[in-house]
Order: sequence, then C-alpha cells, then structure tokens
Amino acid sequence: MKPSRQRTTLAVATLTSFMGPFLISSVNIALPNIQQAFGVDVVLLSWIATAYLLSVAAALVPAGKIADQWGRTRVFALGLAILAVASLGSAMAPSVKILIATRILQGMGAAMVVTTGMPILIAVYPPEKRGRVIGIYVAAVYLGLSIGPLVGGLLTQHGSWRLIFIAVVPLNVLALIMTLRYLPFEPVVGEKLPFDLIGALLYATSLVLLVYGASRLPANLAWGLIGCGAAGLFGFVLWELRVPYPVFEIRLFASNRVFAFSSLAALINYSATFAVTFLLSLYFQYIQNFSPQSAGLVLMAQPIVQALFSPLAGHLSDRVEPAILASLGMAITAAGLLALTVLAQTTSLAYILGVLIALGMGFALFSSPNMNAIMSAIDQRHHGIASGVVATMRLLGQMTSMAMATLVFALVIGPREIEPALYPQLLTSVRMCFILSSCLCLAGIFFSVYRGRLRDTV
Repeated sequence: MKPSRQRTTLAVATLTSFMGPFLISSVNIALPNIQQAFGVDVVLLSWIATAYLLSVAAALVPAGKIADQWGRTRVFALGLAILAVASLGSAMAPSVKILIATRILQGMGAAMVVTTGMPILIAVYPPEKRGRVIGIYVAAVYLGLSIGPLVGGLLTQHGSWRLIFIAVVPLNVLALIMTLRYLPFEPVVGEKLPFDLIGALLYATSLVLLVYGASRLPANLAWGLIGCGAAGLFGFVLWELRVPYPVFEIRLFASNRVFAFSSLAALINYSATFAVTFLLSLYFQYIQNFSPQSAGLVLMAQPIVQALFSPLAGHLSDRVEPAILASLGMAITAAGLLALTVLAQTTSLAYILGVLIALGMGFALFSSPNMNAIMSAIDQRHHGIASGVVATMRLLGQMTSMAMATLVFALVIGPREIEPALYPQLLTSVRMCFILSSCLCLAGIFFSVYRGRLRDTV
C-alpha cells in the first residue's frame, strides 16, 4: 500500500484512539460541576461515567464480529458518526437522564471505533512495521488519559462542562471525513455468515451485570449481580462452543497459547495498575495535603512517560521477541508497585516521582509489545474479535482494580467520610492495595513469560 495511505490511516487511528480516553478522563473531572448544574444525587451522577463504560463493555465483542464480516471501515465510520451525534447531544442535554442516554450512545459508538481502529491500522502496514504503529496508537491512548483532566478542568473552570463534549465533535467529524475519503472500504475480510444474536445478548448482559456489580461493591446486591454475570459468561462459553457461527471464537483461547496468555496478561496488568492514580490522588490530597491541581500535575508524570516510550517499545517489538519486552515491562511495573507499599506521611516527592516514571516505562514496555503479540498471533480475519477482546480485558481489569480498592477501603475504613482522625487507616488501605496489586503483577509475569514465542507462530 502507498505510504501516503498508510500515514493517513495512522493519523485517523491515532486521533480516534485519543478521543475515547480523553472523553473518560475529562468528563470525570467535570462531574462536580454537572452535579451542580442538574442538582442530582451522587448515585445518579455516577451513572454519567458508569453508563458509558457499560455501553462500551456490552458492544465491544459484537461490534468486532460484525466488523469482521461486514467490513471494518464501514463499522468504523458508523461508530464515528454515532460518536459525533452523541457528543453533540451530550453537550445540549437538558437533563441528567438525557445526558446519561447520550453517554450510552457514545459508548456504543466508541466500541465500534475501538474494536475496528487497530485492525484497520495493522492491515495497511507490513508485519515488520506493526509494532511501531501499535506503539504510536497506544501512545495516543495515554496522551488522552494524561491531558484529559487538564483540558477538561480548564474548559469547565473557564467556560462550561458542555464545552468538553463540543470540543470532540470537530475531531469526530474530521476523522469521519478522512475515513470516507481516504480509508479503503474493500475487501470485506470475512464471509457474510449468520449473526449469533443469542450469543451477543448473553455476552452483553453478562458483562453488564459483572461491570455494574463491581461498581456497586461492597453492597450485598453487588455480589448477586457479579454471581449472575459470572454464571452468564459460563453459559455464554458453552453456547459459543455449540453454535456453528459464534459471535466470539472461544476456541482461539484453547488453540492459541500466545493469544490466550497475552490476553490474560493484559487483564492482570490492568487489574494491578488502574487504581494507582486513584490511590495516589487520595494519598497526595489527604496525607500530604496537596491541592487537586498539584496532585494532578504530579500524577501526569506516569502517562507522559508512557506516551513517550510506547512508540519506542512498539518499534523494539518488531525486532525483539514481544514476550521478552512485555515480561520486562511487567517486572518493572511489579517493582514500582512494591516500591509504593512503603508509602508514609513523610515520603519524599522525588521518591514518588521516580516510582511514577518507572511505572510509566513499565507500562510502555508491556502494552505495545503485548498488543503486537495478540494481533500478530492470530489470522487477520479474527482481528476485529481480537481487538474487542483486548478492549474488554482492559475494561474488566479497570473495574477489577477499582473493585479491589473499594473492598479494601470498606474493610479498613468502613462507610465513613475521610477525616484527619482516619488518615492512619487511609494510609494502611493504600499500602494494602499496593501489596495486592504487586502480587497480581507478579502472577502476570508468569502468563507473560510462558505465553510462547510469537516468532514461532507467524
């Protein structure tokens, strides 16, 4: 393919990979202002964030399957159009219920874009350049996460929270125009086979129950929802093994160890690391009395390092076995998490910054090579499904990480507001979370090391 077409595809994929994380992190910073604007309680307010995540979770794998059969660029373009309309609707929402509804629509569009963007990108680049472009793609994700709170805070403080949604509309429209004009729409990779509607509904319902249940911990109802979701996923697996045209190829996990272990490593990595920012934010603001702005500036160190080193790590994975780089990244991450288990009230800022920089390098070394291993280990006709699996692992890992932190806080502190008298318990909770995260990360090294060699599979 012509280099100009490759560069255009990379630009579109990078732009869209930035928008999703930006929407999550920037909107979260504006939630207090949204609460004031609509006068709603905290439970309803939490649905503004939760509805988006649930919608993405439910739509990821079905969208990937549809894209594999009917054309990824078509589904990608449709997702961009839905995102643009939904973002405009969110900006104009007259009530919190309408805002939640448009956030659900946003999640559906985001799922269609996320699950197709990566397969479209790697389809136009030869295998020997795949790691480099994946690294750039992943760097854009981290860039969206890192500048989202800063830009969202500025727009909200000096204008309105509605400007956050308005700001992404031109980006969506630009990406859609470039997609329609420059990206190839043919050929369709997969055959037009019957769609497994029952499997799709089982998957979506089970995942929604799991994610929503995790968000409601430690309430008793949460355990029931999680149990129903787990049972539903078990039924989903049994169903997919029986039907002739499954929505998700479960057999990929059984027949392809590189794909299976790389996916599990991604799940464990996100489960161990996603709550780091949340925990350190509490530590800085309560234990060390930082302002929210100061805490946010310090915490930007990690994603900035990730964004800088991800393209390099991806480029290296084209030449060095991805399992080696990813395992090294997981080991560095585990060491960083272990270093945070000794946090005290007097821990120096230089020490924490050093740990955050190490964590950023560890994440970069793990993420891009691991993604390269997943996408390179399977046939191109399954790339949409694989991309959906990676995004699902990321979402489940994020929810697991936050659920783990919620449980620890519930057990150590209980349902009480944090005040100076509880700071020792808060510090104990933070340390316990980092101990558990370290153990998870150490377990993840096993799956990363023993996934098998990618070079032997391609």
